[in-house]
Order: sequence, then structure tokens, then C-alpha cells
Amino acid sequence: MTTPNRANRGNRGPFTGSVGFVTEPRRNSPDPIDRSVLDLVGQRPIGRIPVINVSPAVDGGARPTKSVVNEQFVVKATVFREGHDAVNASVVLTDPDGAETIVPMTELNPGLSLWGAQVHADVEGFWHYRVEGWSDVYATWHHDATLKVEAGVDVEVMLEEGARVIERAVAELDWDRAQTRTLKDAIAGLRDDSRPVPARLAAGAGQEIHRLLTNNPLRDMISPTQNFAWWVERSLALTGAWYEMFPRSEGALQDPDTGVWTTGTFETAAKRLPAIADMGFDVVYLTPIHPIGRTNRKGPNNTLEAGELDPGSPYAIGSEDGGHDALHPDLGDFDDFDAFVSAAEDLGLVVAMDIALQASPDHPWAKDHPEFFTTRADGTIAYAENPPKKYQDIYPLNFDTDPAGSYAAMRDMMQVWIDHGVTVFRVDNPHTKPVEFWQWLIADIAVDHPEVIWLAEAFTKPAMMHTLAKAGFQQSYTYYAWRNQAWELREYVEELTGEAATYMRPSFWPTTHDILTPFMQYGGPTAFKLRAALAATLVPTYGIYAGYEHCEHVARPGAEEQIDNEKYEYKNRRWDLDGPRGGTGEAEGRPNLAPYLRSINQIRRRHPALHWLRNITFHTADDENFLVYSKRGGGAGDGSENDTVLVIANLDPHSTRETTVHLDMAALGLNWDDGFIAQDLISGDQWHWGQNNYVRLGTDAEPVHMIAVRRF
Repeated sequence: MTTPNRANRGNRGPFTGSVGFVTEPRRNSPDPIDRSVLDLVGQRPIGRIPVINVSPAVDGGARPTKSVVNEQFVVKATVFREGHDAVNASVVLTDPDGAETIVPMTELNPGLSLWGAQVHADVEGFWHYRVEGWSDVYATWHHDATLKVEAGVDVEVMLEEGARVIERAVAELDWDRAQTRTLKDAIAGLRDDSRPVPARLAAGAGQEIHRLLTNNPLRDMISPTQNFAWWVERSLALTGAWYEMFPRSEGALQDPDTGVWTTGTFETAAKRLPAIADMGFDVVYLTPIHPIGRTNRKGPNNTLEAGELDPGSPYAIGSEDGGHDALHPDLGDFDDFDAFVSAAEDLGLVVAMDIALQASPDHPWAKDHPEFFTTRADGTIAYAENPPKKYQDIYPLNFDTDPAGSYAAMRDMMQVWIDHGVTVFRVDNPHTKPVEFWQWLIADIAVDHPEVIWLAEAFTKPAMMHTLAKAGFQQSYTYYAWRNQAWELREYVEELTGEAATYMRPSFWPTTHDILTPFMQYGGPTAFKLRAALAATLVPTYGIYAGYEHCEHVARPGAEEQIDNEKYEYKNRRWDLDGPRGGTGEAEGRPNLAPYLRSINQIRRRHPALHWLRNITFHTADDENFLVYSKRGGGAGDGSENDTVLVIANLDPHSTRETTVHLDMAALGLNWDDGFIAQDLISGDQWHWGQNNYVRLGTDAEPVHMIAVRRF
């Protein structure tokens, strides 16, 4: 695809242009129809050349399609016409500065009218695209002339019509000097009655003329669709490795005699950043860092009675020290926070903040803005409940009692953190707030800060998860943690990489501070290796929660979350025992997966095929406990078209298994009878493989092969 020169381009706010029918007149033909009459019966004009079923078209074009810079995807449409004249189609891309690029489409199922073209955007900003169906003048003549001239029917007429078609092309289209000479020679050849008829036909229907008028065609009866909004963002919106931490635990120390804890701070937490960067992570995500209320403060393991020195849940936001726009004084002040952000940036890390729009009873809003909450019949403010769970330390916000006031307060609060260098936000429970609020907030911030990325932590009904993505969230938590079998992982990933990929980007997390599934509780270190490797290669964005390196797996009785949960107390993981570079082996009998995570992230960085979402193909294995998939291509100009990674995983964390895998060779860029070099990117081992291959994976070996596919 070629791209026009775009000088002084800039980012724009959210797409606000018309998405109605484009009314460009079709070429060389007056419009005989009063199209306004169609409004009376609720119809959109079909167009002279019908173009229907355009995809991607999120909610019929009401929401923007999403991609990142250089992410390739296919625009499709059904394009057809009456009779036997040739029809053709193009995708027209419009960049943030209004420059247009026409991309030819090809018929994907010849004779059945489905057309497609692979497209990508080369800069961030707010684009749009449309599909144009059109009458292909030269192709119509070429087809008819070939048949008629060979049959001796209307020979002179067909040759003259060909000359006139090419004359039009010379007059109406842009050509260089050599191309113009070639076209004029064709015109002369068609009209040269001293030459044999086959030679005259060849002059106008030969390969070179056909190539020129295919690449730069005469387009009659152009029938455009509506413009479809297209939001193009920075690569981190699609691809990244996240590391979650509680800043108060990083550097926290407990007095061995009194049991009293000294809290971690931004300064001590910054000392953990080099190890996180060395493991190859891109984003360091901080749980809430605001003042914590004392009223109904939760104690260890979510008990209802907290001791005087218990830190409480950071999700119970707000105290006399301030609310969502303030820092917990134990962590430091804004100078300390800015220094933390700067230290992260120096190491190539992006800081993400947790935004939890809820308040403790001590939050300034509870006193100054009671209209932001729900007041019960007895005059009290309602605390959060998810029966039978109760969260007595939290008041949920009510955005319906004072929409104008609460919306404005949230917008002002977000600007505080953007002004301090935060451009990535993980939003806690966005599904408990109005979707229209998120749509407005994300769009309003994007006008001045298009670089801001939002991750929705919404483990809820699919309709809500998908609508939040359509409303603007760039990334979404998913059900990955609960998908363990090969068939359900394949089914789920195919859903995420299909139509949903045009607006929703998944983030895979094996565990979080809220989630510790039975698979992780009982699968041992093998389960932790397996689930990290799958998360890191099935989709472009994944994350782990601090302590994953040590395979923390003991659950609080009756809950699928860790015992002695960090949400309610400090934790010292004794990173100092892991050795240099964040860990090189085991210490005190505990596992240490830091070297393994480093290897995974190095593989991700070296192999651009793993940076993309929609480029996955699943293969098969005789044993149903194996998941086999490959990634190839997906980006423009990043080398991924020549990069193929094959992943084979034994999903049983308790045993070693053997099987034969059967590969779709075409998906690997190979012929069915080709062989290739399979290089394991974890162990460095190499094998000569073909379509069918024996593998052995499990507890006494590695649970996963990550293989670079290389031709002999």
C-alpha cells in the first residue's frame, strides 16, 4: 500500500465527522434520483454499484474501528452489479490531515462478490475509511473484446472502443512520460488497420496495458459507502508486558521483635524497578496510591476489625489527607511520585495507575458532595455490596444523582495524574459505572491527550465487557484465568481475535491480587510457567502480579485469592534472596521464575509476530491436553511477515505427556511437503520437522515449546 506525503500532520480529537452516506456523484452520469425520498421510508441509498456488508463496521459504523500504527487488518465488502459488465472495488483511507489513499481490493471468492484489501495506518490519530464500488471500464472492454474479436463479431467496433477507453485513461489519469507513450502506442496499434487483427487486439489487451490500467484504473459510477471512523493509537495500546505492584510493600520491613511494619515508599519502590525492567516488562502498574480511610477499615484477610497499625485496603480511598487527587502520605509527596515516574521512564518502563472510582466514608467527597453517592431512607450513605459480600469500608459513587458535578469532578481528578506523567490507567470495576460516562470521559481526555490508554478491569457479562471496549477502553481484562482446557482456550482466543479484535484488545493475566484459581493453587511451578507462557504468546498484552516469580499459590479459605492478601497488609517478599538481576535461581527452597519470565519477554521482543493479535492460527495434536498455535505476520514493515513462532503447550501441569502434532503448513508460510528447522527459543534445541511431529512436554521437562520456524 502506498501512502501520500503528509506534512505537518497532527493528532486530532475523537472522530466527530459525518458517518453518513458519501454523496460524491458517479462519474459521467447525472443522478436521476431524488434521493431524499428514501428518507421517507427509512432507507439509505444503495448506490449505482451496490456495496453492502462492509467489515469491520463496529455497531454498523456507530463506533470506531481500532488499530495501532502499522497493524494490518482486512477491510471486506460485498460488491456487485447488474448484468455482465465488470465491477471493481477500492478502500479509501483518509488520514488525520485529510489526505486520501486508494487501496485496490481483490475478489476473495471469485464470482461470489466478496472483496477485500489489507490495510494499515502509518501514523497515530483519527482516520476513517470507506469502500467504493465502481464500474471497471477497461476490464469490461477487455473481456468483451477478447471474446468478440476472437469470434469475429463486431471486430472494428470493439477495437475502436478499446482505443477510446485508453484515450480516456490518458486524458483523465496521471501518468509519467514512459507510461503515456506506452498507452498512446496501444491506441495507435488498435487503430492500425494495416496490421493483423490479433496484433491490433494485443496492442490494447496485452499484459503491460492490462497492468497499467489495473494499477491506475478508470473508475466509473463510483458508489461510496459511509465513512467508518478508525482510531489509530500507539503500539502500547495493543502490545505490552505488565508488572503489578503494591508500592507500600516494596521496601516494607517488619520488626522481628515487635511485629510492627515500616511501610514502603515511592523511594524504596523505585529500587525494585531495575529488576522489573531487567525481566523485560514494559509497564509497571501501581495499585491505588491515595490516602486510605479509617472508618470500617478492613484488617488482615478481609476481617472486619483492623488493628491500629493495619494499613487497610488501598481501594478504600479517601481520608482527612485527601481523596483521589492526593497521595498517601506514607508513600511520599508529589516530588517523590514524580521521581518514581522519572526513574521508571529512565529504565524504559511506563507507569500505569489504578483508578478506583469509589470512596471510603472518610473521603472529602462524602462530606462536601454527598450528592455523589446513594442516600438510603435512614439518611445514611449506602456502602458497597455484592451479596453476600459486603464492603463496609467503601461507598460506591452514584453518577445519576448529580451527573454534571460528578462527571466534572472525575475529569478534573484524571487531569492531575496526566499532568504528573501518567498516561496509562487500569480502571477498577468500570462495569459498575455508566457506560456513557466512560465514553464521554475517554473521548474528552483523548482530545488533548490521545496517548492515554485505558485498561478495563471488568470481569462481568460479555455484553458489558464488549460495550466498554466499544466506548473507548483500549484494553480489557478477560476470562483467561478460568480457561484451562485446550478446546476452551482455542474457542475463546478465536472469539477475541475475530470480529471483536476490531474494537477490543485482550489482556491476559494468570493471577491478580483478586484472582487465584484452583489451577494455580494446585498446579505447582509448572502451572505458573505454563500460564505465563500462554498469556505472553496467545495475545500481545499480558501481565503478572508481584510474587508470581515465587509461585505464591496458597488461597484464603473459602476464596479464590491469596491468603494474607496484600490488599489488607504489608508484604516483604525478600527479593534480596533472589540474587542479582532479580533472580537467578531458587532461594530458601522457594521457586524463582524471574529467569523464565525474562526469557519469555526477550522472546516477545525479538519476534514481531508476537506483537500482533489477529495473526494466530491453531493447529492440532492427538492428545487433547495439548494446545498448538502459531503466529505469523500481522504488522507492516516490522519484519513480522518473515517471522513465524510456533507454540506447543502441555496443559496438564501434573504430568509429562507425549503426542504427535499436526501442522497447517500453509499457515507457517510453507508448502505441505516442506521441512523446516524448529528451534526451541527457551532451550536452544533444534530439530528437523515437517507436517507431523512427535513432542514430549511436562513436569520433568519444559511444559511449553516456543519455536522459531526457519526454512532449511
